[in-house]
Order: sequence, then C-alpha cells, then structure tokens
Amino acid sequence: MSSFIQQTPVPEIGVKSNMSMATEVQLTNGETGFCINHIQCFSHDDKWIVFDKRNDDSKIASTGSIGIVDVGDGTVKEIYRTQNQTEFGPGVGAAAFSPATNRVIFIHGVRNANEKKPYAFTRRTGVAIDIDHPYKPVFMDARDVTPPFTEGALRGGTHVHSWSGDGEWISFTYNDYIMEQLGRERSEIKDLRTIGVMRPGKVVVADDGSLENHSGELFSAIVAKVTENPKRGSDEIEKAFDECWIGAKGYLKSDGTRQQRAIAFQGNVRDVNGNLKTEVFVADLPDRISKSQTDLPLEGSTSTRPNVAGGVICRRITYSVNGIQGPRHWLAAKSDGSMIAFLSIDEKRIIQIFSVSPNGGQISQITDNPFSVQGPLNFSPDNKNIAFTADNSIFIAGLESGKSKRITERFTNEERPVGAVVWSHDGSMLAYNRYKKIGSGSFLHIFLLKNIK
Repeated sequence: MSSFIQQTPVPEIGVKSNMSMATEVQLTNGETGFCINHIQCFSHDDKWIVFDKRNDDSKIASTGSIGIVDVGDGTVKEIYRTQNQTEFGPGVGAAAFSPATNRVIFIHGVRNANEKKPYAFTRRTGVAIDIDHPYKPVFMDARDVTPPFTEGALRGGTHVHSWSGDGEWISFTYNDYIMEQLGRERSEIKDLRTIGVMRPGKVVVADDGSLENHSGELFSAIVAKVTENPKRGSDEIEKAFDECWIGAKGYLKSDGTRQQRAIAFQGNVRDVNGNLKTEVFVADLPDRISKSQTDLPLEGSTSTRPNVAGGVICRRITYSVNGIQGPRHWLAAKSDGSMIAFLSIDEKRIIQIFSVSPNGGQISQITDNPFSVQGPLNFSPDNKNIAFTADNSIFIAGLESGKSKRITERFTNEERPVGAVVWSHDGSMLAYNRYKKIGSGSFLHIFLLKNIK
C-alpha cells in the first residue's frame, strides 16, 4: 500500500509564497529501484505508472525487468523480464506509455548480448508490451546490420522512445552500429548521434538465428542529418539529440497552415570560433515517410549513414548567445504546439527555463529564480504551468506570471528528487523519483503529488 506524507512547502526569497498544498504519496516500497521515464510514464487513463527496475539511471545494461504500479493502491505488476540477463545485457529501461492504448515501449538491448558483445548505444532497440498481454514482446523498429540492409530497418540502436500525440508514430535517438565499426578502421569516421521516427508499416528482416537482427512492426527513418565536421558559423549539425514532439496535433505555421507532425530537438553546431554550441532545431515531417531525400538508399550503405527521409524539412530556430545549457534534459512542448521550452543560463549564470515558438523568433525567459533548475521539465496538460526540480524541491511555474511556487519541502541531497517531474493526463498529479534510505541502502522510488492546483 502507498504511504501518505503531508509536506509543508518552504518559501524562498524570489519565489512565490502563497502556494497550494500538495500531498506527497510514496507509491512504491522495498529494497529495489523503480525508475520512471522523463515523459509518458502515466497510462492514458492515469491508472498505471510504468517503470523499469533500475536503482541508477545509468544501469540499463544490467536491468532486466519492466513493471507497472497502480496509482490508486500501489499494487505492482511485472509485465516483462529479459531472458539470459547478465551485467552485460540485454538490459531494459526508459519505458513510456502510449497516450492512446495500454501499450508501453522501452529500450531493449540486443538479445545476444554477452561479455564480448555487450549492451551499447548501437546495440539496442524499441520493444513494446501490451499490459493485458505481459511477457509478449513486440519489436517496434526493425534491425538489420547485415548487408544488404533493409529499407525501413535500422543498423544500430534506438533510445528514449516517445509517442506522438495520437500514439501512431514514435520518435527516438539513434546511434549507428555500421558507422561505429567503420570508425574503428578510419579515424575520420565517428558514431554521431541523431534522431529518427517510426511510422505504421511492418518491416520484415530475415532471421538468421543469431538474435542480432529482427523484423519490426513499424517503418523507421532518420530525420536529421549529422556530420563529423560542421562548418563554423553554419547550421550544420554534429549531433542531434533529446527531442520532443511539437504539440498533440502539430503546430500552426507562420502562414496559418497547420504542420501535423513535427519534432523539436537539440543540435550541436560550431560557432564562428569553432566552439561547440547547442541550439534548438525543428524537423517538419511529411504525412508518410518511405524514401530518402536523395537518390541514395534510405537505409544507407556499408560506408555511409542512413539517409534523411524525403519530405522532412529541418531548420534551426534559435541563434542564442549562450545556447542550451544546464543538466541533461529533453526539449518540452506545449500540447497546442505553440511553445518549446529548454534550459539555459541567465545574466547571473543561473540555469532558468526559456522558450521559443516552433516558428522561431524571440526567445523568452519563463523562470527567474535565485537558484538553478536541476533537471528535465514538463508542461501541464492545460498549458498553464511547467513543472521542474530546483533547490532540492518540486516547483511549478505559471507560464503567464513566470512566478515559481515550491510545492514540496526542500529535501536533503541524499533524498532530493532526481530526473523529471511528469504530469498525469488529467493534470491533477505529478510523478517523480527520489531516493529513500532503507536499512543500509538507498533506493529509487516513485512519488506522487496529488491535488495539484
């Protein structure tokens, strides 16, 4: 059963003090970890939260179990467990619920993982489970690292999968196994992270019995071009990563037409002095992806990366002084698609939340706190607030007022919130992780804040 702990918010200089009370619920218990994703951890009906069994978010390789916990009574159910799990893999983690069905997707290491071929950025895929049919894996992105490669399949590893608003498409970050191996022979070739999407359309890959390759339920393609040597002062991207879908149904363009599907992502560029800088990019997606933008194969070759899908329009939308800065976080977008949020530093070099339109233009500062944001951020479903961690507490900032309010106590460093704060679909709850000392150990547990106002 859940344990209920009433917390009294602690005012801080520069922070709004007339705060609504929030009830903290410790939803999980025991000497084990319960790690939630940075988004989409709630089921579409807000009945369940999905988690993996990591006690440290860097330990996907050695984690073998995905579960769900009942938001009402804290009942925990395992829905998937890997076979032949070792410290080298396969490994699972970062589970996300579809916003439309009781299906979750998560990272799954290549099934033949062992000491010589361990879990790695280029050796993972997206596996789904329908919670009414536990332990029956559905491989979502096809994988084929054996030439000739298969159109619609990938030759590497997908990561941090995110469902589109209608639950039809999935975005992911990607690292290419073929280029990684080629880089071992040619120093000028590097494994550069990029992003891609999957859309409905089964892809069949021949099964050779090695568990290295597999078919997939969805058709995959890369949507951002990356290069080892971007030109100084240009919009060329060295690394694309940590994306989000823009809007539940896209966004309105400057000309008043609606872009139905689009992704915002972080892209590393080189400034005029050659320094690395991270800016916000947008990839407008076509209604269907099938071929590449050029006459080159979508799936790439033994000496080239997979090619960007045809119809994708990729553009940089921020040209900022400081670029994106702060702790690792994913971009976040309002459900109406009108705003993209990210972290950067203000004039006092404090990490604050900033925003920009998907059409580009002026960057606005949302928060103005005397302390830095400590982790990822998420918009409320009604688009009025944004939730984040700072000063070892959970905060909500009003988008119109910019005022932040602390809605939990200030925790110790050992038990402070870690990772993201995630809204329920109805906007009444926030879920997050923090460590709890149990006996001689410290374990990552799921907490809820209820009656959010």
